[in-house]
Amino acid sequence: MVLAGACSKEENVLVVDYKGDPVDKTKTGGWLGAGLILGTELAERMCVMGIAMNLVTYLVGDLHLSNSQSATVVTNFMGTLNLLALLGGFLADAKFGRFLTVAIFSMIAALGATLLTISTSVKSMQPPPCDNFRLMQHGCIPASGGQLAMLYASLYTIALGAGGIKSNCSGFGSDQFDPKDPKEEKAMIFFFNRFYFCISIGSLFAVTVLVYLQDNVGRGWGYGISAVAMALSVMVLVAGTPKYRYRVPEGSPLTVIWKVLYLAFKQRKVAYPNDPNELEGYFTANVAHTEKFRCLDKAAISVVGNRSSPEKQSEKRSSTVTEVEEVKMVVKLLPIWATCILFWTIYSQMTTFSVEQATYMDRRITGSFLFPSGSLSVFLFITILTFTSLNEKLLVPIAGRITHNPQGITSLQRIAVGLFFSMLAMAVSAIVEKKRRDASNNENNSISVFWLVPQFFLVGAGEAFAYVGQLEFFIREGPARMKSMSTGLFLATVSMGFFFSSLLVTLVDKVTKRTWITNNLNKGRLDYFYWMLAILGAVNFVVFLVLARRHEYKVEREIQEIELKDDKVEEAVKGMDV
Repeated sequence: MVLAGACSKEENVLVVDYKGDPVDKTKTGGWLGAGLILGTELAERMCVMGIAMNLVTYLVGDLHLSNSQSATVVTNFMGTLNLLALLGGFLADAKFGRFLTVAIFSMIAALGATLLTISTSVKSMQPPPCDNFRLMQHGCIPASGGQLAMLYASLYTIALGAGGIKSNCSGFGSDQFDPKDPKEEKAMIFFFNRFYFCISIGSLFAVTVLVYLQDNVGRGWGYGISAVAMALSVMVLVAGTPKYRYRVPEGSPLTVIWKVLYLAFKQRKVAYPNDPNELEGYFTANVAHTEKFRCLDKAAISVVGNRSSPEKQSEKRSSTVTEVEEVKMVVKLLPIWATCILFWTIYSQMTTFSVEQATYMDRRITGSFLFPSGSLSVFLFITILTFTSLNEKLLVPIAGRITHNPQGITSLQRIAVGLFFSMLAMAVSAIVEKKRRDASNNENNSISVFWLVPQFFLVGAGEAFAYVGQLEFFIREGPARMKSMSTGLFLATVSMGFFFSSLLVTLVDKVTKRTWITNNLNKGRLDYFYWMLAILGAVNFVVFLVLARRHEYKVEREIQEIELKDDKVEEAVKGMDV
């Protein structure tokens, strides 16, 4: 009952209300605070998805860039956006806190969307119009350096703003729940599902309404609505100031990581102590000492002065056991982190080549109405929404009864399902692309654009599992006081996935001498590129399964470590008595 009514002493220090006082859980946090925070992520998704899912058609059709160059522009934009999430996480944990960071970066994103609206609305910022560029491949003037500079400036301003939002919204939302309160802990588990459900709604709106406006009314209208939505989200966020719980910044996590790595290397030749309890801050550590990555323990070895001398103690530069163990937590996540990258490389194809494929297919629905190429992602997000709802309402309860786990299935099991779906999606993509190409070249016929739906369905189903699983895994398994950075670590996998796609496109272009990915897809072999991704996905899936089987979850590990630490303390006390 105490946990349900008030925070623990530790929580009183770390979590406060907007006045800086200990939180009153009856008036702050919970679903009211979390719901207001979700509005910012909703607007960010509308803005980013409204751009990314249809940008390649603008680059090829209006700015007359090649398919490979256009795909690289999109993947580099999305890669940079997610990489900048690390900066947002760093600033939140080190200085500003999550609330202020989200508010500032939301305003930056709104500014970027405004610049993009101007860039795509002013005719002088685009080259002269040219019909049938995709089939002609010549005689069209590409965008100039100045025109591209304005586009890049707006895109990367959006990337900066959205990066700061993405790395902190989920963490700030989960701050509204007390993990030590059983009821709030259960609510936090479902928060991640509802968080993703909410942003999928924003993405769905973007790829239907906003993409339609971009193609049929004007790019400026679609991007202008995104700018207004970002501005409104800032107002809503600020209006909820009294309703939030705020986690106090505890210093830069990157500084802690750098210090531990530096001292461990500097003191690599120093002998290990006879007993771990001789390490700096062993008995006051918030995280129990472990034997894994023992080389990092050398950062917690005090090599200056007498331990009993306060004057000498002030000269010490050694890290504490808590700091060392937090770095170990991050290091333990890296192998799983690496195997999550390829999922987002596969996902990136849905924003580039799959959209461009659609422009070569029969998009007629009724009369003169053409289904927008960028709106194919609607099937991606409908699938995500469907599976996310099924996860919460059906899969989790059923799996929970079988496994006796309140999560239903573990975060790593979710990721495994997502990786499998993505691998299957690339195999289907390759088969459909060959059918499309053969029909166009041999029969002079365009197959229906809805042949692309299965690959969007499979990637969407995979994302419903992989996104939630990865986000939950990195936040729950990472150090508690580095939650924003843990979110940034997750988003870094997304970033690396997009950058890896850019790298693969460049390498494939060079190795195949531009015979796989051509400006005219009918003359290329995009299906070979998809098969390559399917094979890479299969290899990556096997590696992930091996690593996942060896992973020990933090809760299980902490129980073992607490028991071990208690034994150590008892031994030390007995030694003092003697």
